[in-house]
Amino acid sequence: MSSSNEARPLSELIGGLATDISNLFRKEVQLAKAEASEKFSQTLGGVELLLAGAVLALGALGVILTAIVAGLGAFFMAQGMGEAGANALSALIVAVVVGIIAWVLISRGLAALKGGNLTLNRTASSLGRDADVVKERL
Repeated sequence: MSSSNEARPLSELIGGLATDISNLFRKEVQLAKAEASEKFSQTLGGVELLLAGAVLALGALGVILTAIVAGLGAFFMAQGMGEAGANALSALIVAVVVGIIAWVLISRGLAALKGGNLTLNRTASSLGRDADVVKERL
């Protein structure tokens, strides 16, 4: 300890330590809030991707894909297939393509929501360092 601390009474030193720990705790809470807000923003981005994928999948299945299925069916019938077979094959082809696109969008959204992305690494590291400093002082 320095000579200025040796002249101070023990109660004053303990009070100063308590104040320092209290201030440190407040700063750690502020850091945790800021980091949690950042992680929430990242999570919200993942949710937005999931919703975009779902909207695209549903909208495409309801409107645009009907026209594509009809067009492919007409093409296959022009190639000599029966109407039922041509319609079934065209519907299967369109469903597979749209399913792959929807799967990619949803997978990217879920990857953004993984639990590892939600950990507060900086706060945990800072709290560990602070605990070491407090142990050294005591």
